Amino acid sequence: MIELTINGRPVELSEGATLLDAARKAGIHVPTLCHYPGLPSHSVCRMCLVEVEGEKKPQPACTTLAKQGDVVETDSESLQAFRRSNGEWLLARHPNDCMRCEVNGTCRLQRLVAENQWEEHWEEVPPGSRDHPEHVSSDHTSPSIWRDLSKCIECGLCAEACGEAGQQQYVIGFAERGDERLPVTVFDAPLSETNCISCGQCTLVCPVGALVEAPHWHDVLNVLDSRKRVSVVQVAPATRIAISEEFGMKPGTVSTGRLINALRALGFDYVFDTNFTADLTIMEEGSELLARLEAGTRLPLFTSCCPGWVNWIELNRPDLLAHLSTTKSPQQMHGAMTKRGNFARSLGPEFSDGKAEPYVVSVMPCTAKKDEARRPGMSGDVDHVLTTRELARMIRSRDIAFGALDEDGSFDNPLGESTGAAQIFGASGGVMEAMVRTAAHLKGLEDQIPLEWQQLRGVHDAVKTASIPGVGTVAVCNGIAAAQRMLETDDWRTEFVAIEVMACSGGCLGGGGEPKSMDPDVLKKRSKAIYDMDARAPRRRSYENTDVRKLYETQLEKPNSAAAHHLLHTHYSGRASKRSMLMRFLDCVDRREAGEAASLFHPDGVWSTASPFGDIQGAENIESFIRTQLPPREYAARYLRHQMASAADNEDLTVVTPDGQRCRFTLELCPANDGHRSSTLIKTLHRQVL
Repeated sequence: MIELTINGRPVELSEGATLLDAARKAGIHVPTLCHYPGLPSHSVCRMCLVEVEGEKKPQPACTTLAKQGDVVETDSESLQAFRRSNGEWLLARHPNDCMRCEVNGTCRLQRLVAENQWEEHWEEVPPGSRDHPEHVSSDHTSPSIWRDLSKCIECGLCAEACGEAGQQQYVIGFAERGDERLPVTVFDAPLSETNCISCGQCTLVCPVGALVEAPHWHDVLNVLDSRKRVSVVQVAPATRIAISEEFGMKPGTVSTGRLINALRALGFDYVFDTNFTADLTIMEEGSELLARLEAGTRLPLFTSCCPGWVNWIELNRPDLLAHLSTTKSPQQMHGAMTKRGNFARSLGPEFSDGKAEPYVVSVMPCTAKKDEARRPGMSGDVDHVLTTRELARMIRSRDIAFGALDEDGSFDNPLGESTGAAQIFGASGGVMEAMVRTAAHLKGLEDQIPLEWQQLRGVHDAVKTASIPGVGTVAVCNGIAAAQRMLETDDWRTEFVAIEVMACSGGCLGGGGEPKSMDPDVLKKRSKAIYDMDARAPRRRSYENTDVRKLYETQLEKPNSAAAHHLLHTHYSGRASKRSMLMRFLDCVDRREAGEAASLFHPDGVWSTASPFGDIQGAENIESFIRTQLPPREYAARYLRHQMASAADNEDLTVVTPDGQRCRFTLELCPANDGHRSSTLIKTLHRQVL
């Protein structure tokens, strides 16, 4: 142990602790902008400089190791003067746009300015390079993440979160030097044209508003305020725990009832539990695993609940698409069942006749869920996705006293019942543990296999494994970096029968849309809360969900039936492939998004329809054809989509049309010629009826 004195207070620390650790243990506030628990500190912002007796210069508290006998001063007049000057210099490089900023009220720079009443004394200096002004400063192309580098303070946390110490995706890195350096993408490509998997860890660590989740909450409020549509919201398990932190409660505080009551106060007509379809997901995925085990093909099965992981495979390893479970995530299952199942029919004739559909919002701990809601074949089932942080902004904007709300709220049925197995979906290893519980039941082994699998739990182990009697050995990859390392060899092909991957460390509890926390143990506290909820649940296996059973009896027949596949399963394709372009185009046609469909074509592109309409040449004519010649889109159960004949064969362009006809497409692609190397357009699209 090390003993030192900080601001006259004695402190005892373990070897390897920093002076910042010492200050916090002593209850002394030392400001910092570039420090984040779990990521390397580089003392970039210099806000945490402290004076150490015997040292000629102030030392950065975040990187200076504490030594025996240190005498430290954190708030001398000279340190306060330096912080003021440093903060005012940051203000000179920062736009005065707080009222419109997405992180207004939670921005760490804004908090420092307000606490210390710093003023604007420096001449305004735009960030970035004067010699290379071509660096993109504003980028809203990603459906999940927005960038505004005019607000960047060059702390480096986004590059760390995306780099070696974090996700190891290396999408964001630094260009230029000194006060001109900026975090940019490779070749300044728009984020949507990089290998970004939309995990949002960069938004989680950004101390200002330079990187934020694509904001949907403004649009959601507008719809709720108008009261013109029947509105439905579904809530993920990780959100009901983490949202408590947004309102000053301890990490791990469960606020299910308060959250439900807040959503009703915001104006939602129905509040459903995403855990309902987490149970449904397990029924489908567990059955899919057993079917693959029996057939001995496409093993191991990869879970498909995490859209960041699915994005990674489609971007980097399309050769592994066949291993992905075709089961939709709980979010997308819930959207499909809400809009196109019996619930929509129950809302009245307009809905049952396909003339209207409910407005569906999901509240998720994940930024990649925004991306997922726009995937071909699923687009439109969820209208808007809110992160946990966004929902907190909504609640505050309507002056709802969250902490004072009753904790007696309950979810609506029939899409609200859930089991303990669904609760643990939010934790790394939870999906696999839930699947093992149901797979054991389906094989008649539930009395011979433990209910809880501690080997699959934990927020820090990179890869966790367990041998399941009668099933085989399964693995859990905690974070996308762990999955990448596992896939570097082919050992996983023979070692495991099923593999869960969550792109974010800790699973959904550590998702990119969760509250920003400086507590290094926050994931442990959230995880404990979610497993405690499971332990207290009256039913802890997904097949025990009575409403899920009724759903199979009345609509879906049985797990993995044709009816279940129609609503609850999906298709995959390698990014920038012909199959991907075809799926995007057909999705636009199904939704009658004429302009979006035409934007996928070269201006002189040709669509050979193999119908009485013949060949349609030119993007403008294609847009006009979809807009004026195709029958209007119907909704609810009457909304039908094109389906790929193969779930994951990247070379198969065979399609089943909404009326059951089989046809095959051939495509010719060409560069978009807009300066971005990854952009392609359709030059010719030929349809052949089989």
